[in-house]
Amino acid sequence: MCFRLNGAASADQSSMSSGTDEDDKEDEATGGKLTAELPISRDRIPIVYRPEYGVRFLGLQKLHPFDAAKGGNIYRLLKTNGLIQTDGDVYAPNEITLEELLAVHTQRYIDSLKWSLNVAKIAEIPPLLFVPNCFVQRSYLRPMRYQTGGSLLAARAALESGLGWAINLGGGFHHCSADRGGGFCPYADITLAVKMLLSSGKGIERILIVDLDAHQGNGYERDLMEDRRVFILDMYNYRIYPRDQHAKLAIRRAVELKPHTDDEEYLRKLKHCLSQSIAEFEPNFIIYNAGTDILKGDPLGLLDITPEGVVERDEFVFRSALERSIPLVMLLSGGYLRSSARVIANSIVNLRDKALLPTVQ
Repeated sequence: MCFRLNGAASADQSSMSSGTDEDDKEDEATGGKLTAELPISRDRIPIVYRPEYGVRFLGLQKLHPFDAAKGGNIYRLLKTNGLIQTDGDVYAPNEITLEELLAVHTQRYIDSLKWSLNVAKIAEIPPLLFVPNCFVQRSYLRPMRYQTGGSLLAARAALESGLGWAINLGGGFHHCSADRGGGFCPYADITLAVKMLLSSGKGIERILIVDLDAHQGNGYERDLMEDRRVFILDMYNYRIYPRDQHAKLAIRRAVELKPHTDDEEYLRKLKHCLSQSIAEFEPNFIIYNAGTDILKGDPLGLLDITPEGVVERDEFVFRSALERSIPLVMLLSGGYLRSSARVIANSIVNLRDKALLPTVQ
């Protein structure tokens, strides 16, 4: 069952540098100011990706089960399926700037990322603590800044293109809050997207976050604890990380799953609780955190959802939004099987085939 819960300056630019002379010159040229907004067009497919999303640590990334090349693998599969014809068909985001991050993050947290020990804890890769921070910035944090910029761009595309949807082939860093990272999540892209949308001047007043990653989304929950303009539906395995009881107070509708929950139970609970949440809150924007760590065999999610179950899940969420003309942005979040990329690509192709991605032929 689902539970209705009551919620209640300047910086050293070295922390945002990739560690190369060219990048240092670029940082000096921009002065850390806001990046120019990329234009949104109805003629583009609202999928957001660029090759810089990939995380590379000279092989150290293999010490974490996360597929650091997931976005690129999905992108190639979508090209193979003909959904994307050329790189110019989709959006390539800018790297988010320091000033943009400081709209949510504390200066103290941003400064903490200059220490490889702190980043190693967030990335859950202990050997990183021995890696010079300039390399950590370039190989891990910079790709994550591109993905964070991608989440903001995708939210804008869903809202401004008139198509009503967008997908970022990355992002969904739901364990990161304004002053704390964790669970491979160094930047609070969901909180940043919420803040951007609410201040956009485009009439967004009620945002529904549908978090279907296997883990509780404790980062943005802590950030948005008191914001009644946000309704959080979080469906997660309650016996795994992070088990954050304080953050749970922000969840308006919690769907707590036991380990090894199967398709039938999962989809039944989702359909009931999502329909209930939309009817109650009447959102005019949806942020969909579409983690695939719910797949059977995932070493961290510990649920038993099949690839077919993921496809049906995504189809139901998109259909629920499209039928009510609610703009939706999808973020990929967790997924720790190498097969996740193909499952996600197949799901996106299914959305196209079911006419749930307007303008994509």
